[in-house]
Formats: sequence, structure tokens, C-alpha cells
Amino acid sequence: MVARIAIASDHAAIDLKAALAGWLRDEGYEVIDLGPVDPASVDYPDYGYKLARAVSEGRADRGVALCGSGIGISIAVNRNPAVRCALVAEPLSARLAREHNDANIIAMGARLVGEEMAKACVDAFLTTDFLGGRHQRRVDKLSHPALEEQPA
Repeated sequence: MVARIAIASDHAAIDLKAALAGWLRDEGYEVIDLGPVDPASVDYPDYGYKLARAVSEGRADRGVALCGSGIGISIAVNRNPAVRCALVAEPLSARLAREHNDANIIAMGARLVGEEMAKACVDAFLTTDFLGGRHQRRVDKLSHPALEEQPA
């Protein structure tokens, strides 16, 4: 079972981060809040990298990345080859990110996704299993580009 969730944001998403962290704790998850702690301007790559490290090193089972649009922090998180971060805005994408891509982090934009929709996305993400099977081969290629099929 997923138990430890790391969460990080930039200043634009600090309120959504706090709301999700509190809700996750109420749902019984251990939350690792990687910051920031106040609304002072920060750089989203710094927090994306922290989040990616926490998940890739096993300190967290899954992660939630937040910034104004979700785009910048998702790019930063995905620089880590052990991480598969999907930018989502509704629960179906969050579910498919788990089922088909074995995503271990989701990203959302606080300026684009409201609190209730964000909770629905996180719930779908945390309660969906990876299907494996034909999807495993594709996921393997995400971390190991050498597995790419060569043209005939």
C-alpha cells in the first residue's frame, strides 16, 4: 500500500499544497512536505528536484508536484530518470498515468485545478495500480532509452 506521499510546490501553489497535505493526513497517509513553508517567491525547479530525489531514493512511495500551471515543476521532476511524472488536470488522466505509465509523481497547476478536483486527481493516482503487461515494455524504455527498437 502507498503510505508515504511527498509533496512540493512553488509559491503559486502553496495554498493548494497545504490543503492537499492536510487532506492526505486525514486520509491516513504519511505526508512529507518538502516546502516551501511561506508564500515568498521561490524557483519551482528547486522543489521539483527535491521531490524527485525523495521518490527516487525511496523516502516516499509517491509524490505530488504543484506550481502555478504544473508544467514547470513537472519538467523539473522528470529530469530524474527514476521518476515518471504526469501532468494531470482530472481523475481519468491520473488513473491512466498509473495504469499505463506507472507514474510515481503527478503534477498539477494550482491556477488551473481547484482544490476538489486536485483531491479527486490525487485519490485516483493513489488508489490505482499499474497494469503491467504490454505497458511494462514501454515503461522500461522511459528509463532505458537503449531499449528503443532500431529501424530495419
